[in-house]
Amino acid sequence: MTWLAKLQDDRALISRASTAQRVAEILRARITEGALLPGTRLSEEMIGAALGVSRNTLRESFRLLMHERLVVHELNRGVFVRVLDVEDVIDIYRVRRVLECAAVANARNSLPDALEAIEAALLEGEQAAAEQRWFDVGTANMQFHQAIAGLAASPRVEEIMRQTLAEIRLAFHVMAAPQTFHQPYLERHRELLGLIRAGDVERATAVLDDYLRTAERQLVDAYAERMVDSAPAPR
Repeated sequence: MTWLAKLQDDRALISRASTAQRVAEILRARITEGALLPGTRLSEEMIGAALGVSRNTLRESFRLLMHERLVVHELNRGVFVRVLDVEDVIDIYRVRRVLECAAVANARNSLPDALEAIEAALLEGEQAAAEQRWFDVGTANMQFHQAIAGLAASPRVEEIMRQTLAEIRLAFHVMAAPQTFHQPYLERHRELLGLIRAGDVERATAVLDDYLRTAERQLVDAYAERMVDSAPAPR
């Protein structure tokens, strides 16, 4: 399992003083980057061995992630990465519009390195697209929106955004053609950055709101198609 190999690489990030919170952060990051797919069973034995942490620490990290709605515990089966439904998607985008649009509205009061983080994520996405690495474009998209949240200059907003983006990455897996889904948004990312740099936060906020509503519709439609495809054939 490639995600398990990644966790073994993460073992160096775990110090003797680390806590379940740090383990939860690592697992959340793997969800956000798309390495842990919806429905993946999280084996205590394998993950504990990969990260070099105790079972008690790992169980506490699972509890933290359950609180964030990223994993679920199924009786007599174990812990699994959560599978979202369409109602989840609608509510997540409701939260995103509140957080991200407010952050953009605060752009004039943000620190210069906030814009640098947005541009870095944009360039990473464009480079990945040029190399046809559409999975990585999705990860760069997460980084772009996390950087947008940074415009709020609020650690709490950034924390909520990290959790929200991990959830929405679980929804992205429903898209059968990642290139078709992600590619058009790269141009809109550059447009957004240009408007923010120019100080036109009102226009930037409107563009972002439309962007998020468009993405929400695409995902909702994809979920509807999946439900049709999975429905039993009439007899």
